Amino acid sequence: MPTETLRAALAVALCAMPLAAGADDTAVASVEDGKYFAADETPTFNVSADGTVDWYTFSGFRRYHSECHVCHGPDGMGSTYAPPLKDAVMNLDYWEFTAVVAAGLEHVDASGNSVMPAFGLNRNVMCYLDDIWVYLRARGADAVPRGRPAKREDKPDAFVEHENACMAG
Repeated sequence: MPTETLRAALAVALCAMPLAAGADDTAVASVEDGKYFAADETPTFNVSADGTVDWYTFSGFRRYHSECHVCHGPDGMGSTYAPPLKDAVMNLDYWEFTAVVAAGLEHVDASGNSVMPAFGLNRNVMCYLDDIWVYLRARGADAVPRGRPAKREDKPDAFVEHENACMAG
């Protein structure tokens, strides 16, 4: 598929089409080194009955609010400038999300022009892309409320190892 066609298709998906009835691709199917995965082996969130979130969801909250909320609003709610990501990620798969964040997105039509810059070279985004993904999916599934999660799991050693390797680049 040509890049322009892919970008146009993703722009439509970002307009928050309704999620298919009964779809639950956020359920935890496995866990490895403190990181939770859905059945399709993509990262997902885990929220305990007492509201404790996994480390990656907590980290995603922090990274989202340091890199993304300026345009997309607090807690993924959107703004007058950019769409609500908490809704958009429920209509994109992990790989589409990764492509949009890494390569950017431009949508031009008669009603206006919207551009999301490419973050593929920004380590503050790309080293934590899974974290941002799981946080936004948790928000989109209404698994976590607005605001900073009150309780979180401990930081896994695997997270520290990945962070150190990625940021050292």
